Amino acid sequence: MKKLRLQSESGFTLIELLVVVAIIGILAAIAIPQFAAYRKLGHEAQVKSDLRNGAVAQEAYFAQNSTYKAASSAWVGGASATVPGFNPTNGVTVTSAVATNAFTLTATHTNCTAVSWTFSSTNGQIAGPIGGCP
Repeated sequence: MKKLRLQSESGFTLIELLVVVAIIGILAAIAIPQFAAYRKLGHEAQVKSDLRNGAVAQEAYFAQNSTYKAASSAWVGGASATVPGFNPTNGVTVTSAVATNAFTLTATHTNCTAVSWTFSSTNGQIAGPIGGCP
């Protein structure tokens, strides 16, 4: 009789199900903060990339016109920029400040509005917050 009963039983015990749920919970607790951190790094990379591309566009404009292009307004991602050949990424806003022989680009991301990154043509470096996007 016991043999028939063991063969007809199927399914998981409550303990097995609780162990699986606990393991999934632990993995989710680890993965979700990591995903958020990688997302912030992605926003920061978009801003830095747009600053580099904007600097290249400014230098190309300078090579043709012997002056840097002053921005009449902020260059917003998705819209055509005032510097030919440069369109910021969606969500990134770039502003330009032009001096006689130098320029400074400042950029922010819509998901990181509390911080901004700056590119200066005098030293060719991007400066920004140490912690990146909060």
